[in-house]
Amino acid sequence: MQLEKISFAETRSFSSFFLDYIQQKESLKPFYHHFPLIENFKGQLAEKGKSFSTQTRNTLVEVLEQQYTSTPAIDAVQQNIKALKHEKTFTVVTGHQLNIFTGPLYFIYKIITVINTCKQLKARYPEYNFVPVYWMASEDHDYDEIKYFRLYGKKYAWGTNQKGAVGRFSTKDLLPLLNEIPGDISPFKEAYTKNKTLSEAVRHYVNALFGDEGLVVIDADNPKLKSVFKEVIRQDIVANSTKSLVDKTNAALENNGYKIQVYCRDINFFYLDGSLRSRIEKSGDKYQVVDTDISFSADEINELIEKHPERFSPNVILRPLYQEMILPNLAYVGGPSEVVYWLQLKSVFEKFETPFPVLMPRNFAMVMDHTVVRKYEKTGLELKDLFEEKNYIFNHWVLKHSPRNLTVGAERSQVLEIFETLKKRSDAIDKTLTAYIAAEGKRALNSLEKIERKLLRAEKRLHTDKLRQIESIKDTLFPNGSLQERTDNFLNFHQQDAAFIQKLKELFDPFDFRFNVISYESQL
Repeated sequence: MQLEKISFAETRSFSSFFLDYIQQKESLKPFYHHFPLIENFKGQLAEKGKSFSTQTRNTLVEVLEQQYTSTPAIDAVQQNIKALKHEKTFTVVTGHQLNIFTGPLYFIYKIITVINTCKQLKARYPEYNFVPVYWMASEDHDYDEIKYFRLYGKKYAWGTNQKGAVGRFSTKDLLPLLNEIPGDISPFKEAYTKNKTLSEAVRHYVNALFGDEGLVVIDADNPKLKSVFKEVIRQDIVANSTKSLVDKTNAALENNGYKIQVYCRDINFFYLDGSLRSRIEKSGDKYQVVDTDISFSADEINELIEKHPERFSPNVILRPLYQEMILPNLAYVGGPSEVVYWLQLKSVFEKFETPFPVLMPRNFAMVMDHTVVRKYEKTGLELKDLFEEKNYIFNHWVLKHSPRNLTVGAERSQVLEIFETLKKRSDAIDKTLTAYIAAEGKRALNSLEKIERKLLRAEKRLHTDKLRQIESIKDTLFPNGSLQERTDNFLNFHQQDAAFIQKLKELFDPFDFRFNVISYESQL
């Protein structure tokens, strides 16, 4: 494998908001604490160490040990779970939806970023232990976002009528899909057939793929973990303490020209019970569960928070705080949208006296297999060209490789000069002719542009085969016009190269904030 890197800006795939964060723009510095430089973790370690209690550590380990009772034991994972009891052990975490078969490639990239971050931190701070963690979004109820994945250009979808938190879904409806998928899918077949719920199955296959690196999978849909979060639940639902903080931050970001990713509600919790996950709203003196007949008085909601905190599920605003309150966490690894919306939340962390984590952008990559590399090497394109729109790539290639002059730049300059001369001549005779001459000049320039487009179009017809080859490369690397990592599944490469994940671990640098282009050697 070969590795080349290009800047995020050159990919034209990221918002200015995200790019400004990467470039440490001054206007964004008030919205985060430590930028993700390895030397900045020294301060993060000190702050998190002081704030994270032994009691919470013990609760965390107890829950993890229980959650792993039905998962194949891997020594590295078991050792990391035990290590979490020690005050010098910290985590680096990423979170993701429970997409079937891992979903898009970037799920794998997230996990590898977390693992490699822990390795580099251990090398820099050897007196501490660092545990990579995958936080399952088990309480998410957006089934439509997790029900499919794309393999070899085909979409495979899971059909089920189940509702509510997806982590609680039965895997039974998934089993017929297993027979449709080509190639070796043994880790997934075992996970989905041996586990009753989606959360258990995801833990199983993630453990199979990354357990040797000590990756710990956590399902926060748990009564004991939610008990740690009781006061936040009460403050948000009863006192509506979150909204004013986030709204103030949002206003400050908008004043700096940034587009807000998420908005805060008066109440930022769902009611979670069985197959139900629905928002809670205050209606008069009652707390109403939206789209149901369930409601609670003020006394009832307080009693429910105290006795059954597991029935309250945080939304996107408070899930990050929940994570940081139950984990001895230093950094969150996320994609561009995640990093941006975390920047809206710092004041919420300050209110609840919880250290704001380092926001680590995940590794980003595009993989070119043997076939694509062979085609690409024949095009003469540069890597950055591949990120342009198709028509731009075609025009750029033709202009570069045609032996003929297809542009009218020289003629344009001549026309401008001619009409400028005519304008000066007419000014001396009749100034009312100026507008007419300008209009005729504009018409002449438009005609030249039409001629140029026709020349280019005619030349492109002479290179149909080459342009078709370029289009094939573009469609493969940008399926449906999107980045490969956001669309294709890792099995596209893993089934052809069993060492695919290991190679990515060796190539990715979590502290190098550039886009990775990974190429296999071409096979002639």
